[in-house]
Amino acid sequence: MNTFQEIDNTIKKYQKIIILRHQNPDPDALGSQGGLATAIRQAYPDKEVLIGGQNSKGLIWLSEMQDIKDSDFEGSLVIVTDTANQPRVDDDRFNNGDFLIKIDHHPNDDSYGDMLYVDDEASSSSEIISDLIESSDEMKLSKEIAYYLYAGIVGDTGRFLYPATTSHTLQTAGKFLDLGLDTSSINQKMNEITIAQAKLQSEVFNVIKIDPSGAALVIIDKEMMSKIGLNQEQANSAVSTPGRLKEVTSWVEAVEKDDGTFRMHFRSQGPVINEIAKLHDGGGHPLASGANAKDRNEIDQIFKELIAAVNEYKLKEK
Repeated sequence: MNTFQEIDNTIKKYQKIIILRHQNPDPDALGSQGGLATAIRQAYPDKEVLIGGQNSKGLIWLSEMQDIKDSDFEGSLVIVTDTANQPRVDDDRFNNGDFLIKIDHHPNDDSYGDMLYVDDEASSSSEIISDLIESSDEMKLSKEIAYYLYAGIVGDTGRFLYPATTSHTLQTAGKFLDLGLDTSSINQKMNEITIAQAKLQSEVFNVIKIDPSGAALVIIDKEMMSKIGLNQEQANSAVSTPGRLKEVTSWVEAVEKDDGTFRMHFRSQGPVINEIAKLHDGGGHPLASGANAKDRNEIDQIFKELIAAVNEYKLKEK
C-alpha cells in the first residue's frame, strides 16, 4: 500500500493525467473522479487533466465526461478511482498510460496498478480523495471540489444513514459546509425521482418476496420496465426501496438487462453479503455489493444463499 505523499509526488511528475472510474457510475464514482480532477487543475493550471468513461444520463448534472483519444494515453498518468477490479474500469485502455494508480474503498481483491491506496473502512472514495487533497502541499479543498466530493459521500452513505458513516465522514462534510457549499441543492438533486421511478418503487412493494428470515427478493424484468417507461439505469433508483420495510433485513434486487441476463444488487442491514456476490461474478462491500445472474434459476439460487446467510447471522446474534 502506498501513501498519500507518494501519490501526490507522482501527480506532480506528470504533465498529462487521465482519471477514470467504474462502469455504470454512481455519485461516488463521478464525485471522486471529478473532485480529484478539479483539485489537480486548480493546483496545477499547466497540467492537462482528462476525465473519461460513459456519461450517466441520470447524473449528468454532477459530471460530464470528456472525449479521450488513444494518443492521450501516451506518457500519461492514469488514476482509477472507486473501482475494485480491472474488468469494471470504464475504459479498456486504462493500462495504456505510463503509470497507473488505484484509489478505492472497496475490499482490495484485485491489487492492480503501479501504485495503490485502498481503505475499505472509508465511507467512500470521495472521502479518501478529500483526505488526499488535505494531505497535499499543493492541492487545496475548494467549494468547487467540495461539490463533487459531497455528492459522492452522500451517495455512498445513503444520506449518512449507512454504517460506513463515521465521525470523520461527518467532519469531512462539515468542512465542505465551511467552504460555503450549498449542500441542500445537492441533497435535493439526489433525492429527486421521476414519476416513472416513483411508480417503480410502488411496484417493488407489489412484487417483493420476503422470506420469514428477513431476506427479500425483487425482480425487475424488461416487461415491468417497459410498462412503466424506464430503462435499466433508471430502474437502479429502486435499489434501496426494500430496506424501508421493517420486515426486511437483507435483500437482493435483480434488474434484467437487454441480453436477458440480470444485474444483481445486494443490500444488507447486518448480514455480510459480498461473499455471496463473489460466487456470482461480483463483489463489493460487506453490506452493499453487486453481481450477475444468467437466468432466473441462478436468481433462485442466489436468494437461497441470501436466506442461509441471514439465518446464520440471526443465530449468531441470539
